[in-house]
Amino acid sequence: MTRKLRINGHSHLLPYPEEIPQFMKEKEIFWVDDERKHMLQKDWSRPVTHSSFFLDEKLLWMEKNKLDHAVVLNLSQLYGNGLRLEEMKKALRFQNDFNAKVQKNHPSKFTCGFVVHPGFIYGALDEMKRCVEELGLKVLCLPTHFMDSIGQWRCVFDEENDRIFELADKYKLAIEIHPYDGDKMIKLENTNWRFHLIWMLAQCGDAYHFYTLNGMQERFKNIRTCFAHGGQLAQMNLGRRIQGFDGRPDLFEGKTHPRKAIGHKNIFFDTLVHDTDSLKLMFKRQGTNQVLMGLDDPYPLGEMENDKQSSYPGKILDLAVKENIITETEKGQIWEDNVLQWLFGDDERAKQDLIDKILK
Repeated sequence: MTRKLRINGHSHLLPYPEEIPQFMKEKEIFWVDDERKHMLQKDWSRPVTHSSFFLDEKLLWMEKNKLDHAVVLNLSQLYGNGLRLEEMKKALRFQNDFNAKVQKNHPSKFTCGFVVHPGFIYGALDEMKRCVEELGLKVLCLPTHFMDSIGQWRCVFDEENDRIFELADKYKLAIEIHPYDGDKMIKLENTNWRFHLIWMLAQCGDAYHFYTLNGMQERFKNIRTCFAHGGQLAQMNLGRRIQGFDGRPDLFEGKTHPRKAIGHKNIFFDTLVHDTDSLKLMFKRQGTNQVLMGLDDPYPLGEMENDKQSSYPGKILDLAVKENIITETEKGQIWEDNVLQWLFGDDERAKQDLIDKILK
């Protein structure tokens, strides 16, 4: 029996300090200190908690943990919200060029994503064309919410952004939806990591709410959308959404019923929900075919090595098998088949091309 590949569908990578353009530090947009101890923005600092934030160390970490391949998303700090137009365009272009270089230099190890800012639609469309046609990137990374040109926070699936998804549909892209910037959206004091532990789940739930209400899974049949962190609130909140839709139809005129999205073949969720009870609910609601492995490494909320929690990459699926939530066969599908299905849909040749690169 052929060994199933271990493909991580949710990973991140920091540039080395010397790779970040000087203007990004001068403008306090984003940089990493020379000691590689902190990532920084204006009035913000976060410790670099693991060596695998960086490329060479990431490769060693992947080898140690027997990870064959990883999908590298953009950095959440580089969604560009709140930046002036030209600064935003340059910062996002740097992120996309960096990811493209990583993918080009290490095609057997990394598939990389690119990011655009939905608040500036024409620039977003131009950057999508550049990233797909010139850089060969096929994973579009989008935030759950973005700041528009007048400073209003909007859901990424607002209908005025349909042109982005029309172009993504043309290119048959995989899409990753990831939350961030909750502390800028919600007027609460940023204490005890509340925006990562609580509000990120709400942001994902809100984005899923509008993705499904707008029937995007049917309107754009060629895209495959994955919601980060298991779309955890989306699973728990389904009954409330259904009751609201049925109980107040006047608020949902022209919208699609939430039930129609459940288990849809083009809607995916990653495994990063941290406990098997949550994982079991996701499998029960969506089916195991719609769940793909996501470690969110190297962040401390990712599935990393942790002695206090006896944790390691892949632990939650091992526990799910041990607790008879899934079979070994389903575990292998979540690690390999489902990630490939999200990335390439029904393009079997593209799937095989990546498998061949990995096994080369």
